[in-house]
Amino acid sequence: MTESTQILLASRPEGRPTPENFRTETASVPAPKEGEVLLKIRYLSLDPYMRGRMSAAKSYAAPVEVGAVMEGGTVAEVVESRDPNFASGDMVLSYSGWQTHAVAKAAHLRKLDPEKVPVTTAVGVLGMPGFTAYAGLLTLGKPKEGETVVVAAATGPVGSAVGQIAKIKGARAVGIAGGPEKCRALTEDFGFDAAIDHRSETFAEDLKAACPDGIDVYFENVGGPVFEAVRPLLNFYARMPVCGLVSQYNATGPFEGPDKLPGLMRDILTKSLTIRGFIQTEFKDQMPDFVKEMGSWVADGRIRYKEDIVEGLDKAPDAFIGLLEGKNFGKLIVKVA
Repeated sequence: MTESTQILLASRPEGRPTPENFRTETASVPAPKEGEVLLKIRYLSLDPYMRGRMSAAKSYAAPVEVGAVMEGGTVAEVVESRDPNFASGDMVLSYSGWQTHAVAKAAHLRKLDPEKVPVTTAVGVLGMPGFTAYAGLLTLGKPKEGETVVVAAATGPVGSAVGQIAKIKGARAVGIAGGPEKCRALTEDFGFDAAIDHRSETFAEDLKAACPDGIDVYFENVGGPVFEAVRPLLNFYARMPVCGLVSQYNATGPFEGPDKLPGLMRDILTKSLTIRGFIQTEFKDQMPDFVKEMGSWVADGRIRYKEDIVEGLDKAPDAFIGLLEGKNFGKLIVKVA
């Protein structure tokens, strides 16, 4: 029997998660059966969607049960295999969650090649976040040459990819981020045309100045005050893919302030806006195209990425809480072992 250190959901958070919502335990992992492999988790992906899994509210996926291992994508090493397609030492993409060891069905794993690209990209730019950007922008946003594409949380793994893909398609990319360091990275490292600091007292005015011809595509993953600054700038026939609303994930009860829905509905009607929420799994048939195109763009340097790696599984709860507050810079990953 192998011992696994696990981080469990201890209780459902009310508002902002706290360290007390998590509990660490040690459990025995059984030997793999036929068609299974024993994994040693090397890297754990931390993503905003996990906040929804901590809640019992109805959503597109079932919540994590209290007392269960927190869910999450992982990069793992095969320790023992009972499947002919995998051998000890193979690196794989799995969905093993917040723990150090796990048994997984071989059919649910994807083998990785560390010689081609760093294995961490499988949970970042070449994984779910990158695919979210690729499928959401190209299928729903449909940027055209010369149009203006705006994306919030632009230094994150989704937002940074959105802006760079927009540039590849000939559009103008404007990124919204928090703080001068992140804004500098948007233009200097990721090649955005403009970067706007949402923490600035003149944020709305700065955004308007950066988008003199309005906004044709707004890739939404934040919501809240950022969207309120974007909304007046949306052009006729603007498209708005919605993949997340991180500013609202810790909210409890009704939202404060006046009801702005009537004004939004008026804009949708009078400007012929297209607003479409999506989950990246809807577009799984595009995965082969994504792997081919995104892989080539990363290889030739047209798509750059940044990873924020935290050392130690025990740091996962605090790192995740910080993620929801925008403290990470790039794709947040925990180096487990």
